[in-house]
Amino acid sequence: MEKVLLKMAKQLAAFDEASMMALWDKYAEAVKQFEPTKRWEETALVFCLIQAARLKNQLFNEHWASQQAPPETATLPAPQRPAPDAPARLRPAAAPNKRGKLLSFKPKDGEEA
Repeated sequence: MEKVLLKMAKQLAAFDEASMMALWDKYAEAVKQFEPTKRWEETALVFCLIQAARLKNQLFNEHWASQQAPPETATLPAPQRPAPDAPARLRPAAAPNKRGKLLSFKPKDGEEA
């Protein structure tokens, strides 16, 4: 099973994203019109494959861009810790909660799904 999925992934990765995105609207509309048939199931899978390729490319681009950006902390001096009895204005503030980034699936520019 894994070999078959990897083969499918290699084939999907070889396709041009722009060509697949040209089919996005067609398959999005077809999936909206549910019918309990094998044809609808296959259509839904094609739509998911298009979405998967698009998501893979978005993730790739984000990771690539983050690797290309120069590290911001490389030139900053090591932080100095104030003494425990230092005034409150000199003590570091509590670290803010970091939240994850939400990736949204959007149709082509200017169109709604």
